[in-house]
Amino acid sequence: MDQGGQLDNLSPILSDQVLVNGTAVPLTLTGDGKLRFLGQRQRCLTVEKEVLGFAVEEGSRIRIKAVVEEREGICCCGNRGDLVRESFVFEPLSEDSLALWSQKLRDYIDSLETKHQLHAKEVAKTMDLSKYDGIVCVSGDGILVEVVNGLLEREDWSAAINMPIGMVPAGTGNGMVKSLLHAAGEQCCVSNAILAVIRGYKHSLDVATISQGKTRFFSVLMLAWGLIADIDIESEKYRWMGSARLDFYAIQRIFHLRHYNGRICFVPAPGFEDYGEPMSFHCKPTDEESPRQEESLKTQQHGYLGSDVKLEDMHWRTISGPFVSVWLHNVPWGSEDVMAAPNAKFSEGYLDLIMVKGLPKLALLSMMSNMNDGSHVESPYVTYIKVKAFILEPGTRVEDPTKEGIIDSDGEVIARGNVTYKGNQKPLMAYDKVQITVDQGLATLFAPK
Repeated sequence: MDQGGQLDNLSPILSDQVLVNGTAVPLTLTGDGKLRFLGQRQRCLTVEKEVLGFAVEEGSRIRIKAVVEEREGICCCGNRGDLVRESFVFEPLSEDSLALWSQKLRDYIDSLETKHQLHAKEVAKTMDLSKYDGIVCVSGDGILVEVVNGLLEREDWSAAINMPIGMVPAGTGNGMVKSLLHAAGEQCCVSNAILAVIRGYKHSLDVATISQGKTRFFSVLMLAWGLIADIDIESEKYRWMGSARLDFYAIQRIFHLRHYNGRICFVPAPGFEDYGEPMSFHCKPTDEESPRQEESLKTQQHGYLGSDVKLEDMHWRTISGPFVSVWLHNVPWGSEDVMAAPNAKFSEGYLDLIMVKGLPKLALLSMMSNMNDGSHVESPYVTYIKVKAFILEPGTRVEDPTKEGIIDSDGEVIARGNVTYKGNQKPLMAYDKVQITVDQGLATLFAPK
């Protein structure tokens, strides 16, 4: 297997023998983004123009999803024809080869999009919006989140946040676009998502403000702590597996289950007032900031400050741990195959809280397998309610009090406790009390009618 040197654009990034329809053929990815292989005929895909994405499937196969010109002969040349969807499937001959191909393909595709983490946020924060009618994210949910945060950190945030945002699924999760298309009875695919943008219909979207002191992060998808956060973030080391990494790591976490001490406080939506115990609100933000918060405030001198709702005037309830998982969701789907919150609405002004406590491992395994249709919320071990405001007070692991957990929002590590997953990015907040409020219909998305 030749990983190749990238001395020029024609040098191979990776070249190896793979199986195509059961036959071993050479496959090469070059520095100029050409994917070449031999079968019954020579084929060539230009990654930048023709490849939509790829997935690692059961049986160690890689499926390349592409849009190509319908014509005879070699793909790279010939008269232009109509564009058609096509998939190319190959199977590396070893686990090492599978991991390497997955990583190199993902690295190259990522290099064609944003240049680094938070790049999309920087673009949205500084771009001249007067030149555009909308912003389209060809990505998973992460780029959408960065764009929303960038728009809300602008001085002209109140006008900027009205810019409609479109989603074309090209990531691991794709929960937002899945939610939009599913609500309209449409299949989650690239063509339907693009048509939704072209048609120009719009849908308002709730935005949650996650705050700790004066530090803020704006969320449009979810916040998680416990099992779901651990799976989402710690499975990053298996990213080469594509979306299969989540299922793979979920099984590991279920059989080595963690329980977390802590407490949640919430303002229930009408109809959910009987959950938890009543409490008085004593959680006003402090003026003291941790060093990491002070650093983040340097980039938050302007922009939206969050909801001005008077939390002390609300009727609060509380539930104490230990918890297996605490999950807040803004839309129904967390990914293309996980209906996290089946009753969630895009712009109703509430978040859906899915809380799991004290269940056996086998019951958890069954519950997790029901997430593809939302029936997991019917488990007797799940509390599923709607909330207007929320406070998380995270604690240590029951099994080992020296270890804490991860607070995850929209795939970003908001806070990381002691002895947890170590990522490259510094967390925005301390592993301590965080507060969440909801602004109804603050953002705007392109959506099917």
